[in-house]
Amino acid sequence: MTRWTPESRAERIDELLFAAPVLPVIAIDRLEDAVPLARTLVDAGLPVLEITLRSEVAIEAIRAIANEVPGAIVGAGTVLDADALGAVAEAGAVFAIAPGSTEALYAAAASASIPFLPAIATASELMRGLEHGHRRFKFFPAESAGGVSALKAFAGPFASVRFCPTGGIDANKAPAYLALPNVITVGGSWMLPKAALEARDWTAIGDLASACAALARRG
Repeated sequence: MTRWTPESRAERIDELLFAAPVLPVIAIDRLEDAVPLARTLVDAGLPVLEITLRSEVAIEAIRAIANEVPGAIVGAGTVLDADALGAVAEAGAVFAIAPGSTEALYAAAASASIPFLPAIATASELMRGLEHGHRRFKFFPAESAGGVSALKAFAGPFASVRFCPTGGIDANKAPAYLALPNVITVGGSWMLPKAALEARDWTAIGDLASACAALARRG
């Protein structure tokens, strides 16, 4: 059983998320797309992947990527409860992300085998996460919750905290987030246009992913 400390959890999340400036947030509807899509993103310089639990094939997609795509740092998103946290770890995910958090999830995360990144949108939610020993958070929904201005405001009272802002961010908005010292990486799906996914246009997706990988960050 893993027993995370605030420091060990933060260090492990930093090791994982610092691998690229952008974290693709991926919903996979066709299991056969999982491996070629992941290979495309990894080859383009985006090895850290958030596979969201928004389809019936999500768990198997995580398993396939973990087993078949060298270099992929595969995580799970939309983890809503303790059962999901255990399931994604068993499938091979090396981190888990939620769109919020609950007392039950915080309790499960304390002894989970993989690090958990809860989401916050307010200072009160952030303080609750700090009480549970977390120092790294998803900031979601980023644009609706105050965007860059909110993260700048958090930097004063919460100087040790780092964020992965996600929600409403695109190629034009990402650089402003990445310029903040308290941002580790930025989450988004703009490199995964619906039409390209449906057509399995891996070349187009690879080009967009390469542009993401080239973004500079300060955090």
